[in-house]
Amino acid sequence: MRISARELLGQLLDAESFVSWDRPPLAVAASDQYHEDLRKATVAAGTDEAVLTGAGLLRGRRVAVIACEFGFLAGSIGVAAAERIVAAVERATELGLPLVASPTSGGTRMQEGTVAFVQMVKIAGAVAEHKAAGYPYVVYLRNPTMGGVFASWGSLGHITFAEPGALIGFLGPRVYKALYDADFPEGVQTAENLYRSGVIDGVVPVSVFRRIAHRALSVFSGVTIADTAVPQHVSGVTGKHVVVREDSVAPRDSDSAATGLRVPPESVGEDVRAENSAWRSVLISRRSDRPGIRDLLRHVTQRVPLSGTGQGETDRTVVLALARFRGRPCVVFGHDRSGQQDENTMGPAALREARRSMALAEELRLPLVLVIDTVGAALSKEAEERGLAPEIARCIADLVTLETPTVSVLLGQGTGGGALALLPADRVLAATHAWLAPLPPEGASAIVYRDTGHAPQLAAAQRIGAQELRADGIVDRIVPEMPDAADEPHDFAHRMVTAIAEELTALAATDPARLRRSRGTRYRRLGLPAAPR
Repeated sequence: MRISARELLGQLLDAESFVSWDRPPLAVAASDQYHEDLRKATVAAGTDEAVLTGAGLLRGRRVAVIACEFGFLAGSIGVAAAERIVAAVERATELGLPLVASPTSGGTRMQEGTVAFVQMVKIAGAVAEHKAAGYPYVVYLRNPTMGGVFASWGSLGHITFAEPGALIGFLGPRVYKALYDADFPEGVQTAENLYRSGVIDGVVPVSVFRRIAHRALSVFSGVTIADTAVPQHVSGVTGKHVVVREDSVAPRDSDSAATGLRVPPESVGEDVRAENSAWRSVLISRRSDRPGIRDLLRHVTQRVPLSGTGQGETDRTVVLALARFRGRPCVVFGHDRSGQQDENTMGPAALREARRSMALAEELRLPLVLVIDTVGAALSKEAEERGLAPEIARCIADLVTLETPTVSVLLGQGTGGGALALLPADRVLAATHAWLAPLPPEGASAIVYRDTGHAPQLAAAQRIGAQELRADGIVDRIVPEMPDAADEPHDFAHRMVTAIAEELTALAATDPARLRRSRGTRYRRLGLPAAPR
């Protein structure tokens, strides 16, 4: 039995203290079938969206609360749910309240495509601003917490605990099986294993988390209080079980991150031309001879290659350098398509190197250029246990709040959290055949149809192509391929470098603090209806 959002609030907060902050969900564009799915989800879950927000008392202390409801379309986060979350985070910040968040989710909502995926940026940005204002952010992960939710606001807590037996990870087991025709190693994506690996702080039932949260908030407040005896939250780990002083709970079975998600047939493939265009771009972006970040760097001057995190880690799937684009100095970081082979894709070390590039740019007061060209982040036991999802979350939060000009370039493939980690920027450029999606189309097909054969339809339905991304406000400028960058690598690289230099020149005239505010506003409004004139 999963803990519902209302049950969580009832166990976490003082009796009858919860006051809802929720307004009716934001209306989003949807097919008739998706509207029907939403109606049925409302009846089944007893909530009007996948998240409830509000304020209440936690052992007498007023806190803001965000609680996901898995019964509503697998707790998936779309534009309306994201807007509700961000509004609650902003209200908590305005009121100076500690914030307790309890996600349980399969990830972003497949029915809403890439726009829903990018909502994780604005949620992470709002949480980062809340923390920067000096207010606590405490997280309790419930069963299951997967995908973009875990790799954004689920991993940004000052402290993070989880429900015993919870499935927690970056990619759901079913999607991994569909993509690689192999089972993900057992026992890796569990709360207990992530605790043993140092990714989260502990594994406890809600009753114990309530005590821990109270004690942590008392410490965070800096107010001296009389010491009270609170049981040690974890006394040991035995096999697959975490032994909790008051309760010992064995891991329970849980569904995959895909549970409950379905895209109606009429929303995937009615426009055959759009389907063919999107899927064609996916195939073109996968050409082995397509120019990558190293080709761009051959067209810049005064290159200074750098390597690693500076803390004993390196990852050959990424490139870090200092360079000048048409005379404009900057820090460059991005995915190296030549270093990505089979399952050798960017891991936690690559993301920590990305964060090094961000810190370097801010300290040197140089612009940061980020190049996205990835088949996705690493999907392995080692990546999960070394904190892949939390590093993605930190990259997103750092980028949204960075006080230096930023330019992001969608050069080719833009799959999942590994791409999203480098996306939030003042200006986003895309090659004609670049794309951005929460999963490769084959993975989205595995979630929706339990096969990979509908990938072309999903590519169109999720609006992943450069033209659609520009129409949806995710991309600012498309740099043309004539007709395919792989057939004209030198000329294409020249055009892209020139475009980057032009954007750097335009951004140079703006105060970095103003850019940060504008960047936050940009992603805050993403996916929302345009204001009437």
